[in-house]
Amino acid sequence: MSSNQDSDDSATTTPSSPKSIYKDPDDGRQRFLLELEFVQCLANPTYIHYLAQNRYFEDEAFIGYLKYLQYWQRPEYVKFIMYPHCLYFLELLQNANFRNAMAHPGNKELAHRQQFYFWKNYRNNRLKHILPRPLPEPVSAPQASAPSPAPVPHTTNSISAPVPTGGPALSPMQYAIPSGSSLAKNDPRNSVVDRRKRKKET
Repeated sequence: MSSNQDSDDSATTTPSSPKSIYKDPDDGRQRFLLELEFVQCLANPTYIHYLAQNRYFEDEAFIGYLKYLQYWQRPEYVKFIMYPHCLYFLELLQNANFRNAMAHPGNKELAHRQQFYFWKNYRNNRLKHILPRPLPEPVSAPQASAPSPAPVPHTTNSISAPVPTGGPALSPMQYAIPSGSSLAKNDPRNSVVDRRKRKKET
């Protein structure tokens, strides 16, 4: 009788059988969010400096974790990253020399400054390569006996638009009131002065 109880106890204390595999209650959502948050924290050189100062980079398990996190560079995961510099720093952290250098405050400041300059100038530098450049003006061959254009009849309007010449294109505002016109310009300072004068006169 006691042997039956011993066999039952040994069956319940054995390591987990293949039937009872651990499954996250939320299908790994919590782990995904924690790893995403940690990876994005690596975009901050001050945080990397903190990790280096507290000797996290001397722990082999932590170095293995950084290698494991490289899966965030794959296209199906990179779409969740909001701070792409974190992936660059994650790649740099695979190098022991970089990990050791980030313990020095001067290197942290250098990385922070370079990151700032990148953010400051990235859009302008990128636009230089994206925006189309104006096409060169084609050189036309001289044409023999080209017909002259028909004369345009002159119309009498109180406001006439200036004829654009070969210079830069004028903005629409330059067509509204021709230069030397007697039409009043809207100047907010002048209208305030006029109101004051009207109040005094009445």
